[in-house]
Amino acid sequence: MLNTEALRAESRYKDAVRVLAVASGKGGVGKTNMAVNLALALARRGESVLLMDADLALANLDVVLGIRPRHDLYQVITGERNINDIIIDGPHGIGIVPASSGVRRMAELSVAEHAGLIRAFDEVERHVDTLLIDTAAGLSESVVSFCRAANEVLVVVCDEPASLTDAYALIKVLGQEHGVRRFQVIGNMVQDAAHGRQLYGKLSRVAEHYLADVALGYLGAVPFDERLKQAVRQQRALMQQSPYSASGLAFQQLAERITALPRQTAPGYFEFFANRCERGAPAMGRTA
Repeated sequence: MLNTEALRAESRYKDAVRVLAVASGKGGVGKTNMAVNLALALARRGESVLLMDADLALANLDVVLGIRPRHDLYQVITGERNINDIIIDGPHGIGIVPASSGVRRMAELSVAEHAGLIRAFDEVERHVDTLLIDTAAGLSESVVSFCRAANEVLVVVCDEPASLTDAYALIKVLGQEHGVRRFQVIGNMVQDAAHGRQLYGKLSRVAEHYLADVALGYLGAVPFDERLKQAVRQQRALMQQSPYSASGLAFQQLAERITALPRQTAPGYFEFFANRCERGAPAMGRTA
């Protein structure tokens, strides 16, 4: 006899979108390049990927990829555009949700307005396997909102004391004040695999001692690679230019591990693509 509830759960799982917030305690650790190259590595694995620039007032995905969006999330907030109007096609077929740059209003959004942006993704018409959110650095209201609404938070760290202490502060606040319990740590610009493990060890030991309800996982690390710097200067992603370089292979390994992460729902609050999971099909309507 068929278990109807189990079938429904399986259907919801298949239609669920994996939502990953890429975050860091401070700027300068390579978070945006991490998000971009992970998106392209996932696309190379056959995933349909949406990449959101969630540094709402200081957008930089367009700079990293050398693109010029005509519309952005500011027009979604003002009601001038629907979320589908602003998505542009990037390399390897990824969809890009651009933010604005230099618009102070976007740095001052209320909790309700952040929730409205999250709900806007219910209207996305294209099929999406994974949404990657390139959050702003630090602990702004937008970072908190997007991390709370994601399935997993990927915390990018490098071998700088401020990077580790600020990453710990980010995890502490999200865990103790906002109910985010799972974090995946990624080391960036490491010397080798052992160096990446060492960075994770430093962070996890402190978290285990002081943050009892928080679980840290280690996703992997990306080595320092001069070709990554060259790609940045040319406003192209490393996965476009050197996918088989040392760092390119590392991004591909990270993408493989990401596809193994469970597509669990966010812990309460607001959730990206919430209606898609409820209906078991992509939303096709448009806002008025």
